[in-house]
Amino acid sequence: MAAVEGDERVIATAQQIVKSLGTTKNATKDIIMILSSFDNRLSTMTDLLASSGAGEMEERLDAAEAKVMQWDLNLETGRQCFLWDDFPDEARDFLSAVDEVSGLTESLGKLSLASEEERDLLDRAQSVLQVAMDRLEDEFRHVLIRKTVPLDADRLSGSTSIRRDDEGGSEYSGGGGDHDCGGSEEIDAADRSEYACDEGPLSLELIRPEAIPGLRDIAHRMVNSGYAGECCQVYSSIRRDVLEECLSILGVDKLSIDDVQKMEWNPLDGKIRRWIQAMKITVGDIFSGEHRLCEQIFGELGGDVREVCFVETAKSAVLQLLNFGEAVAIGRRSPEKLSRILDMYDALAEALPDLQFLFSGEAGEALVEEAMSLLVSLGDAAKGTFAEFENAIRREASRTPIQGGAIHPLVRYVMNYLKLLVDYSDTLNVLMEDDTINVPEEDEEIRYLGSNSPMARRLFSLTSLLEANVVEKSKLYKDKAMQFVFLMNNLLYIVQRVKDSELSGLLGDRWVKKRRGQVRQYATGYLRASWNKVLLCLKDEGIGSGLGGSSSGGAVSKVALKERFKNFNLGFEEIYRNQTAWNVPDPQLSEELRISISEKVIPAYRSFMGRFRSHLESSRHADKYIKYTPEDLENYLLDLFEGVPATLSHPRRKSS
Repeated sequence: MAAVEGDERVIATAQQIVKSLGTTKNATKDIIMILSSFDNRLSTMTDLLASSGAGEMEERLDAAEAKVMQWDLNLETGRQCFLWDDFPDEARDFLSAVDEVSGLTESLGKLSLASEEERDLLDRAQSVLQVAMDRLEDEFRHVLIRKTVPLDADRLSGSTSIRRDDEGGSEYSGGGGDHDCGGSEEIDAADRSEYACDEGPLSLELIRPEAIPGLRDIAHRMVNSGYAGECCQVYSSIRRDVLEECLSILGVDKLSIDDVQKMEWNPLDGKIRRWIQAMKITVGDIFSGEHRLCEQIFGELGGDVREVCFVETAKSAVLQLLNFGEAVAIGRRSPEKLSRILDMYDALAEALPDLQFLFSGEAGEALVEEAMSLLVSLGDAAKGTFAEFENAIRREASRTPIQGGAIHPLVRYVMNYLKLLVDYSDTLNVLMEDDTINVPEEDEEIRYLGSNSPMARRLFSLTSLLEANVVEKSKLYKDKAMQFVFLMNNLLYIVQRVKDSELSGLLGDRWVKKRRGQVRQYATGYLRASWNKVLLCLKDEGIGSGLGGSSSGGAVSKVALKERFKNFNLGFEEIYRNQTAWNVPDPQLSEELRISISEKVIPAYRSFMGRFRSHLESSRHADKYIKYTPEDLENYLLDLFEGVPATLSHPRRKSS
């Protein structure tokens, strides 16, 4: 009897506790849990507390449910309205109701729910919570769409113009035309600056700042109520579309590997340039901005939610960029692609630290690995393309001699190409660090290069291949003198392109000095091959009537003298006719050649004519043999090497 009375007093006390707790749900729940942890004698007491708390909870659920349901449909318009657009104050009330329902659901879930009434109450709370989450999902989607800042080409590119044309370099084809490597080096420099974002991050505003608090409030309710998956799905699907639209604005299309590999070089070149620009802008600005946005909205919810939302948002755009890069990397290797592949390599290498930071968590690990793998593929492609360039020089065997012995298109192409590659020396030194080249170590020249870097050694190998190719091409000319002119023109062009660029720092002064000496040797060879036969006509030997006779050793044979003047005239006229059509484009070289010719020919002719002119002046038709004065010849020499064929059918009027 005493025990029963004791229990009654305890129950009465518990009832008083419940009454005093009122509607404070957390305190009620805590007391129930504490009391239920005692022995079975208190089970009746905890059931009473639960049933008393359930009544209070039902009242609170009624009130919260009314707030949730009243915004489900605007009965006047028949359409859904959006709280964060039109009713910001009511939006706060709605969030309070969501908090209430979420808390009730959690509290009811922790009770034993022995009675059917309690189970029904939990089911009802969960149902209301589902309605509230559906509503928040719609609101979240609507705010994301409505408050996204429109992006266009001007905003995305900043001060950098987005090229819409598909200009590109032309590939050299042996035997004709004046080809350069991807156009001129000036154009290539302009192309590189086109996508060089030198003005720093754009700091793009992706969503209007006033929308951030509302998005954060909604995200917190959804995640805390167990709807993190739905929240992330809505966020990533909408923001993913925005990022893909950014790529489209930047000119990066969705292309399969097959599409890329079937593309002609000129349009592909344009797409590569836009890819490079897009890589810089998306990683440096767009993805960084998106990462900051995820931090603002999901940052307080823990790293996993924020990371998953960001990765799922950016993954598609990242893969689109990487897939295009991979398609280029595994494509056909041809020399004109090398500078673009190196540009891609540099752009990705520059972006990689940012990618590693942005996708540092487990969810983004696979994307970082793919980016690193692409960097290796692009490096391999660059090395393979460089090797293909070397092979192209080695294999180039066009059999059509260049008119006038001028500079061969291959030489122009290769030297412009090498000048362009010097801009990539740092990258190529890294890529070729462990490569070997086919240059004999005993070759003395390689020990005296301007640099001992892999790039310098590779350039030496390439220029050696080019020089050997030029020597072979000189043999296409039957005229020995023209062979020397061709060799002079082309070797001098090579030397000048080296000397006037950063190539000189890599190959060194000794390399330049040696080849200038070779040009002088070719000039000497030209003079001998072209003028020695003519100069022999101006020798005294064989003109006298006796053996070894001459003007000083016996009588002069007029017949022999006439033959000498006749042969000299014919030889000079043939040289004039041929060599006015020859082309020496370097003005200094052509002037030096004319001076050298003049120094050899004019004094010899003047001396010869001074000694023997008197022997023919009394003869009939003397001007048939003495056709030219020294001054005439000197003037005629000025016409040589101009690339315009001329004849001496009518001699100029001679001075008396």
